[in-house]
Order: sequence, then C-alpha cells, then structure tokens
Amino acid sequence: MLYNRLFYGVHKRLKDLPVTQVRAFATTGLPSREIMEYDVCIVGAGPAGLSAAIRLKQKCQKSEKDLSVCVLEKGTQIGSHILSGNVLETRALDELLPDWKDQAAPVKTAATADRFYFLSETRAWRMPTPPQMHNKGNYVISLSQLVRWLGGKAEELGVEIFPGFPASEVLYSRGAVAGVATADMGIGKDGQHKDTFARGVEVRARATLFAEGCRGSLSQGVMQQYQLREQAGADPQTYALGIKEVWQVPPERHKPGTIWHTIGYPLQSDTYGGSFLYHMDDCQVALGFVVGLDYPNPHLSPYQEFQRWKAHPHISALLQGGSVVQYGARCLNEGGLQSVPRLTFPGGALIGCSAGFLNVPKIKGTHTAMKTGMLAADAAFDALTKSAASAAADLSAFETEVKASWVWQELQRCRNIRPGFAKAGLWGGLANAAVDTYLLRGQAPWTLHTRHKDNEATQPAASQPQIQYPAADNDITFPLATSLYKSGTTHNHDQPPHLRLRNSGIPSAVNLPLYAAPESRYCPAGVYEYVDGESGAKKLQINAQNCLHCKACDIKDPLQNIVWATPEGGGPEYTVM
Repeated sequence: MLYNRLFYGVHKRLKDLPVTQVRAFATTGLPSREIMEYDVCIVGAGPAGLSAAIRLKQKCQKSEKDLSVCVLEKGTQIGSHILSGNVLETRALDELLPDWKDQAAPVKTAATADRFYFLSETRAWRMPTPPQMHNKGNYVISLSQLVRWLGGKAEELGVEIFPGFPASEVLYSRGAVAGVATADMGIGKDGQHKDTFARGVEVRARATLFAEGCRGSLSQGVMQQYQLREQAGADPQTYALGIKEVWQVPPERHKPGTIWHTIGYPLQSDTYGGSFLYHMDDCQVALGFVVGLDYPNPHLSPYQEFQRWKAHPHISALLQGGSVVQYGARCLNEGGLQSVPRLTFPGGALIGCSAGFLNVPKIKGTHTAMKTGMLAADAAFDALTKSAASAAADLSAFETEVKASWVWQELQRCRNIRPGFAKAGLWGGLANAAVDTYLLRGQAPWTLHTRHKDNEATQPAASQPQIQYPAADNDITFPLATSLYKSGTTHNHDQPPHLRLRNSGIPSAVNLPLYAAPESRYCPAGVYEYVDGESGAKKLQINAQNCLHCKACDIKDPLQNIVWATPEGGGPEYTVM
C-alpha cells in the first residue's frame, strides 16, 4: 500500500510539471506535397494487407470492374519487418489462393509432431498437448518469406506496392479518413533540411485499410480519433513481447516439422509466457520466448529470460554446435475478442493485428489476419462499386461479416483462457484453461475481462525481488549487442529521433528511482540506457538507431511517456523470420 500511495503521489505531482513538447518541424514555406489518388490505400504489407489487396484485384477480374489499389510498407523490402514464430494454419490461404501449392508458395514443411513441456530449472516434463495447439495439417514456415511471395502475387494482379515509404500521418476530410501521408525525407537530427530533403506524398483514397500489425501508430491514432474502443465497449488491449532467433543446427539433430512449446522455467508463476521451437527446412530451427507485458517485476528482462531458457539442458542440447542465423523481436496482441475495438469508421477499417485478431491459446494469428483482410476487401469492393466516385467508403458491412465469420467463432471459443492466467497466475490459469477447454468446450456462460493496461501492472522496484542474470557464454547465450547485429537493423543517424519523450523529466523523476529504469530491460534492442549527465546524475539516453520496431516501449513505459513514430526509413532486415 505504501508503494501504491507513493506512485499516485508522484503521478499527481507530475501532472503539475510543464510538459516537454515533442518537436514539430515547421512546414510553412515548404512546397506542397505531391498527391496520389487511389480507390483503396492499404497501410502495411503484412498478411492482412496483402490478402486484402489480392482479394480486391481478384474481385475486379471477376466482375470486369477496376479499382486502383496501393500498399504502403515502412520496411525497405516486403517482409523485412515481418517476424512471427509461425506454424501456419492454411485455412485462409486456401480460400484466397486455392492453388497455392502449385504456385511455389514457401509453405512446404508439414507439421509432424507436437510436444508440450513443463520446465523446471533442470528438467522437462512432457504434458498433454492442449487441443488448440494440435498442428496436424499445418506447416512450419517463415512468415517473412510467405509475405514476400504474397507481395509478388499482389503485384501480378496489378497492386502497386511501395516498400520503404512509411505512412506517418492520417489525412481527414469532412470527418472521414481520406488517406495517409508519407513522412518528409532528408531532415537532419537538428531539424534542418538537408540537401536530400523531399516532401512526403499524400496518398488519398476513398477507402483506407490499416494493416500495420500490433500497436500500429496510425491505427492507434484512428482508434482515439473515433473512440473505436469505447464504441465497442472493449477491454484495454494487452500485449506480449516475442523474442526470436533462427538457428542452423547439426543435421543429426534436425527433425523437420517437429514442434515444441514449453511453459514454466525461467518465468515465475505471476508472469505469463512460454516458448516455441519449430524445426523448419534446411536444418534451420526457429525458437523464441514470449513474455506477457503485464508482468509486475520491473527488474525482469525478457531478453535475459530468453537467454536463460536457451541454456536449459533440454533446449541447449539441440543447439550445441549450431549457430544463430537471425535475431529479432516483436510485440503481439493478447487481449483476444474482448479487446477488439469497433473495426470501421468513415472512410476505412482496421484489419489483422491492427485490430487484435491473434488467437493466443492457439499461438496463431496469420490465418485470422488474412481472413479479416479478405472480408474488408469484400466490403470495400461492394461499397466502392456501388457508391459515387467521390464518396468516402462506408465499410460498416465489414464489421457484420467479421462477426459472422469463423474468425469470430474461433476467438469466441477461447476468449477466457488468457484472462484466466492474468487473474489467477500459472496454476490457476492452467486449471481455468482445462475447465474451459475440456469441460465447457469454450461455451462458458461468462466472459472474463482484463481491466488494466500492461503498463499499469508494473510494480515499484523496491517491492519486487531483484533478478541476477548469468553472463553470456557466447555459445548458446549472447550479449544483447551481439544479437542485435544479427537483426540487420540500421537507421540513418542524422534524422529526427522517432522515439521521443512527452516529458523529459519523467525518466529521472519516476522511472529510475521508483521502477529501477525498466526501459533499460524491457527493450530487446538496447535502445534505452541511463548514463551520467553533466551534473553527475543519471539521465536517459535513447539510442533510436538500435530500434527493432517491436513497440514494447510504447506499451510498457510506466507513465506512457514514450512516443513511437515511424522513422525516415530503416529498421530490421528480416529474411527468414
């Protein structure tokens, strides 16, 4: 109680501090932005966005009507920002491209075996695999490779895709979304225009689909603009951070299609999370660790928990003699059906993980993202071909179709499982999941809710046990800087930082003394570190050039003081993630 009073006392005092304004660069006197007009603009070239684009052009071909469609992607290439520990359920792909097997889709390694383990510090006990995690008929894939393939299919149909063009602003007209604008390029860190300066482009569209993935910055703005979460009566969205590596392992240990999941060690029972380990093709293994961002202990480091998990005898035995091919991290939605906002607004819709359609117990979201993209395309096609050419699209039919689809039914059945862990910890959560799955079969007459945001779950450091992490062995476990190099992350150093503070005094006044600098641990890229200031006191240094675009800081910062915006370019360069 003492710490709760301290927190609220500090928070009240901070309200009276002058807010440090986020720098806004003047646009007066600048040339007008070029305008590009399309019927449909899709923000994000992930599974949802590309499925929507493909479906739109398929409907155009069948109807002999034509709609112009573009996709904006902030990654330098299609797939370069796509990361997922992915076992693909092909249900949506079968609907979108029924002959995908004949079109050389990178979906080849069929699931052959499921294993579910509970780990102690030194042992692994095999447990019954939950029904949601049975993978017969599914495939172990690289989602970044599948997305590149989908991008090629979209372009073959006439979709215009613009990688390396981050959408940075939503355009509004007469109360409706009228498209997006890309960021100005060639601005130095000091705010001055360089010789390479170029205005962004206004991409105006009658329908705009936001497919940015988890915690998309423009999607968040649209939700606030139209109060979409409030309109739906939705719970706050909750999240997890997934950290992943792809390893090249000795051939004698490689078993294509084998799938492991673990719970337990190294996490404490009050922290939700677990691991995945998937045998891909070509002697590669995808492995990763997921930590729910509602964890209470600010001393916890998801990256270091991942290293401890890899050092477990059951895991390290597989990795010995292997090497890391790639490293990365990305946040994922965990709120489930209860956290899905209203999906439509004048002139557009939210699709895929921008809205939060991940099936957490199944650990799958690609198939649901693709299906929602396809349903949005159906609604957009009907609206645009039946309304006046100048009118913003009314996509309200999309919401109705989603709620009538197998996506909604699937999420309805598993809606109580993740909240059960949040309310009752590991053992209570497992008991709740067993009752909900085996006894009630997903038809419970009640719905569990999560009322707090992840940042609100963080407790003062003095009330939580400190965690001592072992040094890296540089064989199985590695320092963060070594892993970051494997992500291929690059950013132009001479650009305005895309990670900014609403109030520059909060890190030193609150985060460091009260929470022991949690941003230095929850970030899986070493972006945030406290260094000695001129007065000798510690101050926060932001190494924005390291950013993996995972969005953990945007979610977990205790007072929501960090603003994440799209950078001028760069980021990770994933190829097999």
